[in-house]
Amino acid sequence: MEDDLNNVSLSDLQLAIMRALWQKPNSTTTEVVEAVRESRPLAHTTIATLLTRLEKRGLVEVKRDGRQLCYRALLSESQVKRSMVSDLVSSLFMGNPSALLSHLVKEQEIDETELEAIRTMLEKKRK
Repeated sequence: MEDDLNNVSLSDLQLAIMRALWQKPNSTTTEVVEAVRESRPLAHTTIATLLTRLEKRGLVEVKRDGRQLCYRALLSESQVKRSMVSDLVSSLFMGNPSALLSHLVKEQEIDETELEAIRTMLEKKRK
């Protein structure tokens, strides 16, 4: 199971649900629905089904609070990002992280402000 948690791939909708849980841990299904509806008008049952699937995958934990189910993410946002970026680098850039950065710079996906922030991070990393 630990290996599965290091290799997490989520759809946009699953990510939206996880983001709702990262912002407000121990959310009821209704609270998750309301958070996700800000960007996507989906049925309560759709979100409930996806929460159940995420729980079966071991990505969220569910607890009963009276008549309501409360969900909590078991992985942090940084763990999910690390896993998904690692998968992207592995599959699309043949394991070469600098190829990803090079692509972003060449395609002008990174503006000057972001480039400066990256330079600053690199300088801190070198020290």
